[in-house]
Amino acid sequence: MVPSLHEVIFFSLFLLFIFLMLALDLGVFSRKQHKPGFGEALTWTCVWVGISVVFYFLIKSHGNLIHGSDTWEAIQERIVRFNHPISIAGLENQVDQAIQIYNKNLALEYLTGYLIEYSLSVDNVFVIIMIFLSFSVKQKYYKKVLFWGILGAVVMRFIFIFAASALIQQFSWFLTVFGVLLVILGIKMGYEFFTKKNEDVIDTDRHPVVRFASRWFSVTREDHGEKFWVRKNGKLFITPLFLVLLIIEFADVLFAVDSVPAVFSVTQDPYIVFFSNIFAILGLRSLFFLVMNVMNRFQYLKLGLALLLTFVGLKMILHFLGWLHLTTSNSLIIIVSILAASMLASIVQNMIPKKTNESG
Repeated sequence: MVPSLHEVIFFSLFLLFIFLMLALDLGVFSRKQHKPGFGEALTWTCVWVGISVVFYFLIKSHGNLIHGSDTWEAIQERIVRFNHPISIAGLENQVDQAIQIYNKNLALEYLTGYLIEYSLSVDNVFVIIMIFLSFSVKQKYYKKVLFWGILGAVVMRFIFIFAASALIQQFSWFLTVFGVLLVILGIKMGYEFFTKKNEDVIDTDRHPVVRFASRWFSVTREDHGEKFWVRKNGKLFITPLFLVLLIIEFADVLFAVDSVPAVFSVTQDPYIVFFSNIFAILGLRSLFFLVMNVMNRFQYLKLGLALLLTFVGLKMILHFLGWLHLTTSNSLIIIVSILAASMLASIVQNMIPKKTNESG
């Protein structure tokens, strides 16, 4: 469907804000290549979470402006099209109240989607850490690679989300495909947690991205610091650091296969899915450095993420079959409970004294 003028304006302003924030980050706060400490990472994590929460209140008060829904008929059309779990029946002459109900639900969908995406980002962070360690990337270059990785992720999420939305609008049963996929991924993640079966290192020579780049581009194996490409004898070469960036982008595509459908379990409005995804992605870099400092303290978080994926997958399947109808608030409560339980279990586990072997 062709976007309306309101959608174009709101979306353009959102993208302008995002790119201004990224430009500010790159041009002002990241001039010096260094590894952020725990304090800096925590501060920036709070900043990005704070901005995301402010956007929640913006949607709660003016969410109807996204689609230009300022009449009862327009709001009802959006509710039906995107299958929002609310009703404004009987409010034909009370447009302000209808808008309030619509905006409140839209804001809750955004917040729930953001929480899902941000939580699943932790697993993506572990993958990125593994990539950096496998390719022996110096820690002072982490911020630069992550910045450009995030910029690429914004573009790819835009394509993925709106393509998926078009499929869902055309074929409603496509949501069940997402649901089945999420259940499978949740079970797989749970299996990896209990069996401790997970890839700890990457074969830097046989990785598909490395093999593809080596076949189609000129790649230098020499270390060129923070440069992504160099010119030798008039010929352009890709550096190992650029290969790392390509692998991170490839990993994000795979990550989006489970995270984006998970958000579609909460809302079918592609704009809300996109907003929640992008704010979670923007906070990924600070989250990365924060997780690096506390990655061993939440050992049950992966199990919590497995349960989260399984829950949202089953929710999509059962909702399509007409066997389950959860409000956005109920979904948010269940998701928060799963994550809180996994983190609390980790804290309790860390408080239990570890057994030591006594000598003699």
